[in-house]
Amino acid sequence: MIAVGLMVGCSYAVIGAMIERDKSVVCREVARNRGPDGSYWAPVAHRAAHERRRRPKDTKLGQNPALCRWIEDRMDEGWSPKLIAEVLRRDVPCVSMNRVGHETIYQTLYVQTRGELRKDLYRQLSLKRRQRKHRGSGDRRGKSLYAEAFTIRDRPAEVADRAVPGHWEGDLILGAAGGSAIGTLVERSTRFTILLHLPGRHDAHSVAEAMIREMGKLPEHLRRSITWDRGSELADFDRIQLELGTTVFFCDPRSPWQRGTNENTNRLLRFWFEKGTDLAVHTAADLRRIADTLNRRPRRTLDLQTPADRLAALLANQAAA
Repeated sequence: MIAVGLMVGCSYAVIGAMIERDKSVVCREVARNRGPDGSYWAPVAHRAAHERRRRPKDTKLGQNPALCRWIEDRMDEGWSPKLIAEVLRRDVPCVSMNRVGHETIYQTLYVQTRGELRKDLYRQLSLKRRQRKHRGSGDRRGKSLYAEAFTIRDRPAEVADRAVPGHWEGDLILGAAGGSAIGTLVERSTRFTILLHLPGRHDAHSVAEAMIREMGKLPEHLRRSITWDRGSELADFDRIQLELGTTVFFCDPRSPWQRGTNENTNRLLRFWFEKGTDLAVHTAADLRRIADTLNRRPRRTLDLQTPADRLAALLANQAAA
């Protein structure tokens, strides 16, 4: 019907009405199967469609080993499939064969018979799962906190909408059996990350010392507030508030999602600080290197800019003012 319609000079819209399809379907079919001279012959088009339908078909990654290697290199640096897909879409906007979606990467990792990516590459995912798992409720953990402390309900509105920089979220990443820990602080508007070195104990005194030491390097306007999970490691919050000139707010019981920026960052940091390992083996230099690596990584929430660039822009604007 398409071939006859074209032969008698019908438009795509008329041919589409004849075969009860949209004109765009006819247009794509003709573009796919027309000959080098622009002619469209039904037997030739049918044979071409039959060849394309044959299975098994090579996947996009199977046809592009260079793209596979590039993806493997990025995942070895801790990039997520979603971030890889976003960066490819930004950097390769016009060549579809040189970019893939995050779902293609996940399917290739979880369907091992495809074999385009390394079989052990799933270990570079934040959850390190061999196969997908249905979403479910996670562990619900929480500790009682002091009645006199500020709660998250006391935070000003400027914290929630990320309009004003200088508001941080923090928590501890714990090692094997809770015997070692690393403190994490994330600025809400830039996602800039600071790691606290806690080589020995991670009690309230040690955490306060490390936090005052590291955050004291920041200008005053970039340490307006800190939101922390409910834990005894921040029992010295009065001293932190006094020496840093900031305000510490605490989440509600069993509500770690209230500091979601920090929770997400801790998940990314597990690429380097695996669960069940001794975190005390990491030196202060190691933590600076890892923090720098994470702060130089493009973020989808920042329109693929990096936290380091965003923080540098804030400091430059303040200096110019």
